[in-house]
Amino acid sequence: MPVETGLSPSTRPNRPLLPRTTRPPAPGAAALSGRRTAALTLLCFAVVAACGLQQWSAVLLGGFDLGIFHQGVAGYAHLELPISPVKSYHHEFPPSFSLLGDHFSPILAALAPLYWIWEDPRTLILGQALLLAAGVPLIRRIAVRCFTPTDDTGTSSTGTDGTGPGSVDGDPAGTDPARLRTARLAADLAGLVYGLGWPLLAAGRGGFHEVAFAVPLTLLMLERGLARRYGTAALAAALLCLTKEDLGLLVGMYGLVLLWRGRPRGDRQGERAGDRRTLAYGAGLLIGGPLAAALAIVELIPAMGGQPDYYWVYGPLGPDAGTAFGNVLGDPLLLVQVATNATVKPLLVLWLFGTLLLLPLRSATTLCLLPLLAERVLSDNPNHWSIAHHYDAFLWPVLLTATLEALGRLHARGGLHRRTGYGLGTAAVAISLVSSLVLGGISLLTPAFWRPSASNAALVRGAAQIPDGALVEADNQVVPRLVGRTDVVLVDGVPRGRDYVLIRSDTRTFPFQTSAEQAERIELLLAHGYRQVWGEQGVVLLHRESDEPVPGARVPDDSSTPVKEIVPSDVGHNLFKG
Repeated sequence: MPVETGLSPSTRPNRPLLPRTTRPPAPGAAALSGRRTAALTLLCFAVVAACGLQQWSAVLLGGFDLGIFHQGVAGYAHLELPISPVKSYHHEFPPSFSLLGDHFSPILAALAPLYWIWEDPRTLILGQALLLAAGVPLIRRIAVRCFTPTDDTGTSSTGTDGTGPGSVDGDPAGTDPARLRTARLAADLAGLVYGLGWPLLAAGRGGFHEVAFAVPLTLLMLERGLARRYGTAALAAALLCLTKEDLGLLVGMYGLVLLWRGRPRGDRQGERAGDRRTLAYGAGLLIGGPLAAALAIVELIPAMGGQPDYYWVYGPLGPDAGTAFGNVLGDPLLLVQVATNATVKPLLVLWLFGTLLLLPLRSATTLCLLPLLAERVLSDNPNHWSIAHHYDAFLWPVLLTATLEALGRLHARGGLHRRTGYGLGTAAVAISLVSSLVLGGISLLTPAFWRPSASNAALVRGAAQIPDGALVEADNQVVPRLVGRTDVVLVDGVPRGRDYVLIRSDTRTFPFQTSAEQAERIELLLAHGYRQVWGEQGVVLLHRESDEPVPGARVPDDSSTPVKEIVPSDVGHNLFKG
């Protein structure tokens, strides 16, 4: 144990009074329990997997996006490019269009070995749960570092302000039993809040997305950064750039955070010089991350058949990035106007930070959120404004890490600050867990939510009537049940002339604007060579009986011009609904 010197904090030694041959323990090593970590990891996996499997059981996972990812990963599993007819047909991309031209996510190839075991969309549900659960040990280590902030050299890895070297309460080794008990509690609660967090539940309910990789890799980058193991942090950052093209912006902002933390400060010689290693890695990430994003968007995505501006959804700012940048320079208030032009946008920001009692705002790590959050609140696509989708999971590692850093600093300052930290931390845990229960946790315990509606159950029965290998157009909700055994695309606004069409007549489904459009499609097909061979609960299965042309029918070819989605007018008005 270190010896209390009675010196003021400014004159306390930087190292514990230990023999030179004694190596201090790793920070909070006693606070981490293998059993607790395993239990919380298993709990996270079970809950996230249950969320996805519940949606599967209720027939609520669609071809967009589970069917798309299944076709893409299946392509990797067969050592081919990730081509998805579900995606390319609906958005009119050429037949050879690769998903790498949609979002640059080559890291999805890492899931191919799972498909060698079981080639099924549910494999992605389980794989995502496994990847998200891998974040539990990382968030627990982050919690321990924030509440016993020392590295294995005996000096603090984050200091009293969480930004640089220094001791904490005269205990540089972080071995005080009371502190270790606090660190253990913080690690347990952090693992619980992370694993049962509403962003992960929402991601699980979405089936599968690239966020499965983004969450643990972001946590790894942040945890290794706190430990000053910058080589591994840089590797995690590089893998993030291979997860989705815009994550290079998050990496760049973390580089800015490292530059801030490694800056010269204080009166002592070492502090005046700053932390050169931290500064070097910070500069590398600040430059490399945005360059990787630009390379993916401008060069790699077009090389794979995509369009750099396909996901440009910032019309109020300008028709393209260059024009938008000029408009913002000329009128900076334009950003505020666009970010608040729908009530749900500021509500989204308030929800993200308010459920954690604004604690993330006390840490520089929160800067990492800015690019991804700006993408959403400046977007004119209403789907980006809700918390019902997977988008918040991208932010969850940063929000929790910043919260832990803020609470750790309050604890280190002692006295009233420590008591305040206890109160805020307890309230944040309670709010987060209650939010999770309300937004999805309770439904897992309700049998009715595991059963499909009458219409969705009929879709499954209709799909069973379709022979293997058939050419099919199908309702979005049943596409994942058909991708493994048929050549299926989405039934949408354009007839494709396929042998079977499985469609609903009285319940609106993506991507139609109204159920009347679906009823009109049925009438059109029946009048031009199709016959109804089965029907229940408003669901009909049509079979093509002749070669009679269907008016408006079209199949994408090499000359096709990609089209963008038209979002129904009733989407985006409720923070809690997609």
